[in-house]
Amino acid sequence: MTERVLIVEDEAKIALLLRDYLRADSFDVDILDHGDVVVEFVRANQPDFILLDLMLPGTSGLDLCREIRAFSDVPIIMITARVEEIDRLLGLELGADDYICKPFSPREVIARIRAIQRRMRRKIDTEASATVLSYLGLRIDLERFEARVDNALLDLTPLEWRLLHKLMSKPGRVYSREVLMNAIYDDNRIVSDRTIDTHIKNLRNKLKAADAGSEWITSVYGVGYKLD
Repeated sequence: MTERVLIVEDEAKIALLLRDYLRADSFDVDILDHGDVVVEFVRANQPDFILLDLMLPGTSGLDLCREIRAFSDVPIIMITARVEEIDRLLGLELGADDYICKPFSPREVIARIRAIQRRMRRKIDTEASATVLSYLGLRIDLERFEARVDNALLDLTPLEWRLLHKLMSKPGRVYSREVLMNAIYDDNRIVSDRTIDTHIKNLRNKLKAADAGSEWITSVYGVGYKLD
């Protein structure tokens, strides 16, 4: 299946040049030139990659990266003429997968995309081969569908187990409620934030019952939850 790249760039010459090179390399391409329409487009169309300019009319690239990361893991390469170290670090801390500065070669951008594709394939292969995830004293067995704290078996519902599995996939990462809902409900049902909060509360109680001295799941105000 052909992968789709979203170019978010308000300089038409750059956007069209990238489009032509990407199409020649067998990608489908969409172009947006204003920050305020990006999040809605990503939600509706789910591109496979995003090339995101930092300086845009409307919502900035950094703010867009933060908003998109609240509900999607789509790879994001940030593109900018600003080369200051703080911008680069901030972009990556907000969840960008890579960063490239203008002027650049379109072939370099394609090479960066291909490198991310290879990393993603290796990650998928590694996750597919792994049957056990461990973090500190917490352990889940994907084949046995079991979760343990210091070898004490947790009595989890299927939804709680999926929720714990998602949190354990990247300990320390903050997951929004929307991302967690998508992880535990595979039928695209609409549920409220309170539903996730209830599942988190129940999971916390079961973890505390098995290990009273630890606070495994941390709330990040206004964002979501993380395993800490």
